[in-house]
Amino acid sequence: MQEDLLIRISNKIKEIRKQKKITVEGLANKADVSKGLISQIENNRTVPSLLVLMNIIQSLNLDLKEFFKDVESPKRTSQRVLVKRQKDYVPFEKESARGFVYKRICTQNLQGAPVDIVLLELKKGARRAKPVRTDAFEYKYVIKGKIEYYIGDKKYALQEGDSIFFDGRVDHMPANTGNSGALLLVVYFFFSDGKK
Repeated sequence: MQEDLLIRISNKIKEIRKQKKITVEGLANKADVSKGLISQIENNRTVPSLLVLMNIIQSLNLDLKEFFKDVESPKRTSQRVLVKRQKDYVPFEKESARGFVYKRICTQNLQGAPVDIVLLELKKGARRAKPVRTDAFEYKYVIKGKIEYYIGDKKYALQEGDSIFFDGRVDHMPANTGNSGALLLVVYFFFSDGKK
C-alpha cells in the first residue's frame, strides 16, 4: 500500500532539502516561514496550507510540475479491509531523538483528514531533550514497558495496557522510565483545514 499523499509530500520536501544541502533554517528563511514550521512539516507533525507548500517548493528552486511529477495520489480502492504485514512496516525518522524508533504501520485519509498509525519503540532511558508539538490529536497505547508523558506542565505515568489521548498542539514529550525498552502504538489524528 502506498503512503498517504501528504506524508509522501513532506518526506519529499525533506529529501530534496537535504540533497540540495539546504538547512531547515535556510529553507524557512527562503519560504518566509518559521524554522519550527518546516521541521513540523518534514516530520509529519503538521499539514501545510497550499500557499505555504507552494512557497516551500519554489524556495527549493523547483516548479510545481517538477515537484509533483513522481508524487502519485494513492489509488482509490473499494476494499473496506486493509491487511498490513509486519515486514511491510516502514521505519522513518521524525526529529533526531536518541532511542526513538518509529515504524509506520498505516496512513489513511479518513473524511478528508490524515490519520497516521505508527509503532514507537523507546529504548531504555530514551527521552526527548525538549518538548514537541504535533498538529494532531494523539492517542498512545503502551504495549510494553513504563513511560512518563509530560504534557504541558503535568506528568502522567503509564505502564503496559495504559493509554493516553491528548491535543498534540500542547508541548509534550515522552520518557522511558522502565528498566527495559518500551513499545507504544501511536495514532495521530491530523486536523484538516478549518477544523482546528
